[in-house]
Amino acid sequence: MTDDLSALQAETDAALAACADLRAWDAVRVGVLGRNGKLTALLRDLGKTPPEQRRDRGAALNRLKEALTAAIEARRGALEAAALDARLAAERLDPSLPPRPRAAGLIHPISRTMEEMAAIFGAMGFEIAEGPDVETDWHNFSALNIPAHHPARDDQDTFYLTAPPGSPPPVLRTHTSPVQIRAMLGRGVPLRVIVPGRTYRADHDATHSPMFHQCEGLVLDRAITLGHLKGCLIDFLRAFFAVPDLPVRFRASYFPFTEPSMEVDIGWDRKSGELGKGADWLEILGSGMVHPRVLANVGIDPREWQGFAFGMGVERVTMLKHGIPDLRPFYESDIRWLRHYGFNPLAPTMLHEGA
Repeated sequence: MTDDLSALQAETDAALAACADLRAWDAVRVGVLGRNGKLTALLRDLGKTPPEQRRDRGAALNRLKEALTAAIEARRGALEAAALDARLAAERLDPSLPPRPRAAGLIHPISRTMEEMAAIFGAMGFEIAEGPDVETDWHNFSALNIPAHHPARDDQDTFYLTAPPGSPPPVLRTHTSPVQIRAMLGRGVPLRVIVPGRTYRADHDATHSPMFHQCEGLVLDRAITLGHLKGCLIDFLRAFFAVPDLPVRFRASYFPFTEPSMEVDIGWDRKSGELGKGADWLEILGSGMVHPRVLANVGIDPREWQGFAFGMGVERVTMLKHGIPDLRPFYESDIRWLRHYGFNPLAPTMLHEGA
């Protein structure tokens, strides 16, 4: 190797050793191998070399290029490793430090209400039953004694799914009552369950949503009477709303799956909205004695077994209890709304004159 090539290699090695970071390394790389770099200029001038020296000169330049390229790449690897080590040292977590303060998450009002319902009815001996959101026509309608001409079966009110030709289409359950059918078939009698869960109906405004929540209850045993139904619901409503003397009224009504059927009203003040006050009544849920045909549909002898059922909207009782005026914010995922109406996840549901 000639003196000028040896000098270029020594100069490059010294410059690489002096590089403190990748920016300085890149300057050395461009100065040697770049378009206007020193080695590039020597390769460009190779054509001016006398023919008898050109071959040896070209071979020496190629060896130098390989050596400098290897040295430059090696230095880059060393600098990148050093930079990574420095970054890891700077970002190392000290587990002895206290955690950074973060806003605690909150329980959604609907989830809290269902927890309270489970606590109150659980104290009465109820179990929780669950079922699918997509139901068969038989579970959702026919087994519950709902006739073919009932408005709930209309396409305008119910979400139907596609089905093979000749088969009844499955349906997004319009109430949680089909879980009562599944519980009677699967668990038998005697039975005492509540069924909280999602339901679906084709309706949407300030007081209705295409998806909402219900909680149903079912009790089956020998010698069950209306007195048991009234006592159960009165105790629940007074505990849930935390009004020990809450007025409760039972009013005759009609449901296909109960006979006799009753609407349940609670006392409230229409002007102030205060529960348990004033001379007004507010409908809160539906109830009744289980229809004998419903029992027969699931193979239970109605001459031996009888019981009662009830159902209520979870959002409705939540809005009444906490003074929430509009249904739609329940599903809008507004963090500000949840911070206002949400509940501490570490505060357990307790029974002490209310939940």
